[in-house]
Amino acid sequence: MAELLDDHPTLTTLPVAAASAGEPDPPEPPPPLDETSRAHAILAAQPVVEGHTELPGSLDPEDLPPVRAAEAGAQFWSLHVEPGEDTAGVIGTIRRIDAVRALVAACPEDLRLAHTTSEMAHARNCGRVAALLGPVSWTALGASAATLRAYQALGVRAVNLTRFDRFAREAVREMNRIGLVVDLSGADQDTVRRTLAVTRAPALLTRAAAEDLPDDVVGLLGENGAVCMVTVTDDPAAVADVLDRVREEAGAHCVGVSRTTAPAVGYVPLFAELLHRGWTAQELVGLAHANVTRVLRETEFLSRTNRIRPAVA
Repeated sequence: MAELLDDHPTLTTLPVAAASAGEPDPPEPPPPLDETSRAHAILAAQPVVEGHTELPGSLDPEDLPPVRAAEAGAQFWSLHVEPGEDTAGVIGTIRRIDAVRALVAACPEDLRLAHTTSEMAHARNCGRVAALLGPVSWTALGASAATLRAYQALGVRAVNLTRFDRFAREAVREMNRIGLVVDLSGADQDTVRRTLAVTRAPALLTRAAAEDLPDDVVGLLGENGAVCMVTVTDDPAAVADVLDRVREEAGAHCVGVSRTTAPAVGYVPLFAELLHRGWTAQELVGLAHANVTRVLRETEFLSRTNRIRPAVA
């Protein structure tokens, strides 16, 4: 009887070690990724839209496709013509448009011409880099809205406005109507202010020199929803300083990438530096492509809503 009253070990009273005997220890959690690994992961999923790509000196088949960063997913191909190169720059611009088209045709497995954000996404989904035409030089307009519309019909997406006068005011309104992005690269602060007071669509600075613009002008760019596309050099800390200032004065929605001077290195060092400084993954997605895509999409939307308006003479 005493034996029956004695306490015997049960499942609930067994020592923990005895209860789990024979069971493997739970696996150790993986160590957190460092900034470089995280930067690689972000850029692998979110390719960069570059704001300024120059045509190669020649279309030599041995040099095609042109060297670019592995992380590039879309590129604006500059159609800039130096003043005096030919009659008002129009002929030179047409030649450059033809050269970009020839380049895309020569590299069908690498490049695809894109006229809309939908075509940009389709190119990326097909494993191609989207080629965007523009910006066009301001001198290549010949002070003619008809020329502006002709460029748009040829697939141009942006025009570089570098001075503001009566024609510029009407040209900006016409660009809003037909879906051309206003590029303010190289414009002085007064031109930037006056242009932002007229345009209803967000602007781009495909080759932004944000360090040359005062804080209040950078703030105006943020209010407009514009994007400052900054050139990435081999000094990621210096570039990060510029981007930090733009983010602080204008907002994270105002940052973008122009190009890299070292395609073989790419954008990973810069993105790793920004992660180290506390930038979020969402902000880096904006830097890579989402901010610029937003500008293009909003410009397209504004154009669609304005199609019933008459063209400027």
